[in-house]
Amino acid sequence: MTEEFHRIRRLPPYVFAEVNKAKAAARAAGEDIIDLGMGNPDSAPPEHVTQKLVETLNNPRVHGYSVSRGIPGLRRAQAAYYERRFGVKLDPETEVIVTLGSKEGLANLASAITSPGDTILVPNPSYPIHQFGFIIAGASVRSIPATPDEDMLRALYRAVKHSVPKPTALIVNFPSNPTAFLADIDFYKELVAFARRENIWILSDLAYSEIYFGDVPPPSILSVPGAKDVAIEFTSMSKTYSMAGWRMGFAVGNPRLVQALTRIKSYLDYGAFTPIQVASVAALNGPQDYVADMRNLYRDRRDVLLRGLHAAGWDVPTPEGSMFAWAPIPEKFAEMGSVEFSKLLLKEAGVAVAPGLGFGEYGDGFVRIGLVENTQRLRQATRSIRGFMNRHGVGRPADASSADTGIKVASS
Repeated sequence: MTEEFHRIRRLPPYVFAEVNKAKAAARAAGEDIIDLGMGNPDSAPPEHVTQKLVETLNNPRVHGYSVSRGIPGLRRAQAAYYERRFGVKLDPETEVIVTLGSKEGLANLASAITSPGDTILVPNPSYPIHQFGFIIAGASVRSIPATPDEDMLRALYRAVKHSVPKPTALIVNFPSNPTAFLADIDFYKELVAFARRENIWILSDLAYSEIYFGDVPPPSILSVPGAKDVAIEFTSMSKTYSMAGWRMGFAVGNPRLVQALTRIKSYLDYGAFTPIQVASVAALNGPQDYVADMRNLYRDRRDVLLRGLHAAGWDVPTPEGSMFAWAPIPEKFAEMGSVEFSKLLLKEAGVAVAPGLGFGEYGDGFVRIGLVENTQRLRQATRSIRGFMNRHGVGRPADASSADTGIKVASS
């Protein structure tokens, strides 16, 4: 009775807990903490969406159990979005399911398709549920590079050749959380060809599909001919429409995988609250100006953050997409690792970031910085970081302008 439960034993200590504890203590002491550690949108959803929610709440018939796979109108709206955005036709009855955010969908599909001892290929670093959803389900995880390039493809070929048992599924996530990498359609073509040849499922996490900063929107893997034979894709309304707390997402693609997730969910939940689903239809089918506005907002924040960090002497690569910067720990602090560096930055600069170790062992040389505060607060954060760097004898002089760094934020 004193032994840890089997599935709990498979989970490591929660890496973010130490930083969260320090953050809570600092706030309790009255300190002003600029929290860039969470991927939590700070904007309100579109007004017409919240109005539809309120309107629907007044209907007494919507307060009972809903449908675990999503109301028909919402599944049709998601199918229409995929056809508009990606040119992908989906059958709302067999190829679309509504999830309680993409995270829930990923975790429950892992349980649906995993046998104990299965091998799953997961990028490292990556969003924690990508590996731990399968670990909880009893699988073993094999790490592959997180970059959408030849390194990942070579690792896939090696994994198929040398893993026992042969891998059954592969996770991909572009735009990536936490690394902000993007993949192009040619890379997806290679993945689909590989998966079809080797009979491996692909689970694509496309939660950040609408947050990109270049001229070419991120593609869907389902745009590749034949992809629906092997792939399912997860999207979310959390970041696109600032509806994170509403817990609304989707899984679309391969009918067998959609059916497996549908069956599992039928035992576990009654679906999202109906008014939230109705309001989500309004978001998908209504005007999309808000989506472009959010993209511009995150681009502005990215540019402010990067200029400030570069001026402080912290040379962080420019994110191509997502709402994060993936920042290598400055050389002066590299031996500390990401957890201790995050705690030091919180203590001495009053800025909270997410330690890269929480996204996998190969993330320990980085921290993730969220674009989740307004530009004024981001400037305040970078000023504090500049002071922190100067006190430790690194960085650039406090009177140096961003123009003096020789580094410019890429225009988009």
